[in-house]
Amino acid sequence: MSDVPGPSDGRKPVFAAERRKRILELLRANGTLSLRELAEAVQSSEVTVRRDVRALEADGLLDRHHGGASLPGELSQEPTYLQKVQVGSEEKAAIADLATALVDDGDAIAIGPGTTTYALAQRLTGHTDLTVVTNSLLVAQALAASPRIEVVVTGGTLRGPVQALIGSAAERSLAGLRMRRVFISGNGLTAERGLSTPNMQVAGTDRALAEAAEEVVVLADHTKIGVNTMVQTVPPERIDHLVTGEDAPPDELHELSARGVRIHIARL
Repeated sequence: MSDVPGPSDGRKPVFAAERRKRILELLRANGTLSLRELAEAVQSSEVTVRRDVRALEADGLLDRHHGGASLPGELSQEPTYLQKVQVGSEEKAAIADLATALVDDGDAIAIGPGTTTYALAQRLTGHTDLTVVTNSLLVAQALAASPRIEVVVTGGTLRGPVQALIGSAAERSLAGLRMRRVFISGNGLTAERGLSTPNMQVAGTDRALAEAAEEVVVLADHTKIGVNTMVQTVPPERIDHLVTGEDAPPDELHELSARGVRIHIARL
C-alpha cells in the first residue's frame, strides 16, 4: 500500500524527487528539523521521510540525527534569530507558559538568549521584586518597561544572529553573581552530552550563566531533543529541569530523567 497521499484525501501525490528537494529547502531555511516536522511539511508519512533522509544522507546532501536531520556542517552553523522564530512558535509559547511556574516574585534569575527564553521574558512582565540578569538584548527589551523588575545586562560583544552579548567581558560580568535559577536554551540537547550550541563564544557565555545559578532550567522545543551540535555548554548532570513539548522523543526524555533531570511537558 502506498504511503503517498492519493486523490481521495484532496492532496496531489508528491513524488520522491520533489519531496527530497523540498526537504533540503526546509533544512536550508530552518536548520535542524525533526522527521515529524518534515513529514508534515511534505505531506507524507514519517516512514517515507525517513527513507528520503537516508537516501539524501547517502548522497552527502544532509546529516541524519536521532529523530531529525540537518544540512552537512550544521553542527557548526548557527541559525539566526529570524530563522529560529519561524519554527514551532506555538510549542515555544506553551513551553514559556509552563516555565513561568518556576519563577516566583522576589527571585533573582538569569535568562539566556533564544526565541523560547524571549517568550518566557514576555510572560514575566507582571512579576514584582524580580531581578533578571541577561545577556540577551531581546530579553532586556521585553522587561524594560516593568517597574518592579530590575534588569541587569551583562557586558560583552554583540553577536547579531542571536541578539546577545558574548565573550570574555560577558563572562567576567557574571563572575561572582549568584541567582536562584537560570533559564537557558541552545541548539541541541542529548542525555549523553547535555546542552550544546554551534558557537564557542556563545557556549562560553551560556556556561558562565549556568555557573552563576543554583539550578539550571533548559527550555527546548522537541526539535532540539536528541540533537548534537559542536560545543557542549551544560553537561546533563548539571541540568535540573527541562521544559519541552509533547513531541519530544520519549527515549531521550527517559534517559534525561534517569540522570536526574526533572521533565516538564508543555501541552498545546
